[in-house]
Amino acid sequence: MADIEELEGRILAALDRIGDGVARLPEPEALAGTGAAPATSAEDTGRIAELESALEDERLVSAQLEERVKALKARQDETIERLRGQIEEMRAQAATTQEASEQLRQVNADLRDLTARLRTQLAEGTAEPHLINKAMMAELEALRATRAADRAEVQAVIAELRPMIAEEG
Repeated sequence: MADIEELEGRILAALDRIGDGVARLPEPEALAGTGAAPATSAEDTGRIAELESALEDERLVSAQLEERVKALKARQDETIERLRGQIEEMRAQAATTQEASEQLRQVNADLRDLTARLRTQLAEGTAEPHLINKAMMAELEALRATRAADRAEVQAVIAELRPMIAEEG
């Protein structure tokens, strides 16, 4: 991109020099009003034609460079938008995974608490059936939370693999 900008600057400088050179040439109409004969010889006419040709060539090159710059900018903007979409998708996946992990931590903490209380009551010989039911429910919830966390993790891996598979295909 810097090369294109450098070339564009050089071309614009060359165009300015050519324009200055053409502007310094006396106009035949201006000389006709003074009574002086135009000082354009065949060499001057050839030089003017050469300069005008060079000016047109530089303008063409400048236009081509501008089109290249526009194409590069469009491609860059497209890439940036695609990357932004991927970032948003990854953020959503990370939030889902974080949520599942948080739920798993909470359920496991509840399970540890119920297990400790049940263990204490068993040691005292006063185990209550409702605590056993609560422990089993907590264990089932822990399994569900583990499954949800695993699913979120697998979905994140699949999302990472999809672009690689698409590139191969």
